[in-house]
Amino acid sequence: MAAEKIPMTVNGKRKIEDELRNLMQVERPSVIKAIEIARGHGDLSENADYSAAKERQSFIEGRIQELNGMLALAQVIDPASVRSDKVVFGAIVGLEEQESGKRVTYQIVGVDEADIKSGKIGITSPIARALIGRREGDEVVVNAPKGQIRYDIIKINYE
Repeated sequence: MAAEKIPMTVNGKRKIEDELRNLMQVERPSVIKAIEIARGHGDLSENADYSAAKERQSFIEGRIQELNGMLALAQVIDPASVRSDKVVFGAIVGLEEQESGKRVTYQIVGVDEADIKSGKIGITSPIARALIGRREGDEVVVNAPKGQIRYDIIKINYE
């Protein structure tokens, strides 16, 4: 069975590549040097610096594998190239909450790119699932932890 592709935006892929480059070119050599220095201090069984450096090395190597895996499965989608009047991956959606009149804007991005503080919601989030396939003027009902929230879609764009 083939592994499922991971949708991500161009910016999401760039962030992963930047983190991977930093881990491989900066963090990995730094931790190897720290291990060498700690080894020089003698007895490794009671050497806290050595233990901490080995733990950090393990974390770095694991994260490098994780990022490489994500890039291998990446399905990069450039929102600027999307032409749709419906909400699809990459869409920037302006919403108005019916009850309060409060307006919010969200971009639907890959799960690993999600950052609610900067208005980016993961494709698998309840609100993104409610929005997918809808058009401007549609009402959407989001099943949130605090109950149902009704929104009107005011604007859809792809930048």
